[in-house]
Amino acid sequence: METIIKTTNLTKIFRTDEVETTALNNLTFEIRSGEFVAIMGPSGCGKSTLLNLLGLLDKPTEGLYEFLGNNVSALSEKLRAQLRKENIGFVFQNFNLIDELNVYENVELPLIYLNYSASERKKKVETALEHMNITHRKKHFPLQLSGGQQQRVAVARAVVTNPHLILADEPTGNLDSTNGEDVMNLLESLNKNGTTIIMVTHSQRDADYSQRLIRLFDGKILQENMNKTMILQD
Repeated sequence: METIIKTTNLTKIFRTDEVETTALNNLTFEIRSGEFVAIMGPSGCGKSTLLNLLGLLDKPTEGLYEFLGNNVSALSEKLRAQLRKENIGFVFQNFNLIDELNVYENVELPLIYLNYSASERKKKVETALEHMNITHRKKHFPLQLSGGQQQRVAVARAVVTNPHLILADEPTGNLDSTNGEDVMNLLESLNKNGTTIIMVTHSQRDADYSQRLIRLFDGKILQENMNKTMILQD
């Protein structure tokens, strides 16, 4: 399996006139295509900062970040945005759906940004909605949906472009246990079909779905554990 992410001494420092805070301190690790990796740790340990760097929403202060074999550490925002749109899907705790767009339109949006034709968009959106079992709600607006349904739409939007990587930030944080389990089963199914997933979570139950667990503390990797044996793909 190819290495999709490689970091070497990845460091992120936030500076103000009076305070310097090291959010991430010399992180070195690799993630291979097809892995499901959970990242855990107490609040303030650097989990969200790391997800922002891996998702090309920010760039490191020091160190090396290689994504799909390319050094992306110092890319401009324009180039990071293009790589992000083409290769990464995001699932957020708060869903981040656009209230003024219906379900179909929310899922379609990433394809519009990537200039897919109308016929291609229709096929991909309908496939994603069917996979997430939310087709029957495609004309509804986010505020007409339950939390679990909104997260299904968010997952459909994340996968509609067939990204190399899905980054999930507390994907069950606003859901009850039943809906949370449904969402985790969806992510597990996507992973079994080959999608690489990195998930930040406070939930040990959710982390148990992953194959590998990385624990952060004070911006450093405290511990790495294998949860499951990976099934090697040809």
